[in-house]
Amino acid sequence: MVTGGASGIGRAVVADLAAHGYRVAVLDRSVPEDGDQDGDEVGGGDRVRWVVGDVRDPDAHDRVVDVALSRFGGLDLFVGNAGVHDGGIGVRDLAGAALAEVTRHVLDVDVVGYLLGARAAVGPLADSRGSMVFTLSDASFLVRGNGAGVAYAAAKHAALGVVRHLAADLAPSVRVNAVAPGGVVTGLRTVDDRHVFAGADEITAAVRAFNPLGVVLRAEQVAPLYRFLASPGAAGMTGEVLRPDGGLAVR
Repeated sequence: MVTGGASGIGRAVVADLAAHGYRVAVLDRSVPEDGDQDGDEVGGGDRVRWVVGDVRDPDAHDRVVDVALSRFGGLDLFVGNAGVHDGGIGVRDLAGAALAEVTRHVLDVDVVGYLLGARAAVGPLADSRGSMVFTLSDASFLVRGNGAGVAYAAAKHAALGVVRHLAADLAPSVRVNAVAPGGVVTGLRTVDDRHVFAGADEITAAVRAFNPLGVVLRAEQVAPLYRFLASPGAAGMTGEVLRPDGGLAVR
């Protein structure tokens, strides 16, 4: 089960899982052009089923879990990935009502959406001794220089707390880990539906200059980390965060 799987890192995770034998139920607000809500995603064969819904809606998560159970017979992995950005706003940039609206939207999608997905998935995952893997961000650790505003930084810090709490709460039945990419140019959008990475050439140069390795990763390079965290190779890991961010921890 993957949320936010129609684009960006989520889309790459869906493709990677399907290519390695997983059957994937995907929750997103829309179906990609090469997918069909009643059919399959191109490249996924008969392995991918789409559910249209909003991660802020508890019923949407229940529906996608039902698809996983009815179509595929069980649930082994929940990837909480759907997210929205605040556009880099500071606390002084908006009037009070506007700041409250943006912050609530970001927290609802990036934090509450994760909790609702975990709630829906936890029963079947406990039955299968499965895993949860969440998408965090360099903004879960850094607050300057990465384009994150106060609401997005708050949400991604909070999501780190969600991972740690769930890891402790759900052990030993369910392992809970995360991937925190940094500088991966994707289709991430803001609350007002702007592309975060518009002007990709300029942003790419800034990302290279910002991280010690001078790299800009593609979503396809990050996606296998999710599969690793769900694999027997990570059997001793819970509450951990993999950080494919070019080395920002040692910057």
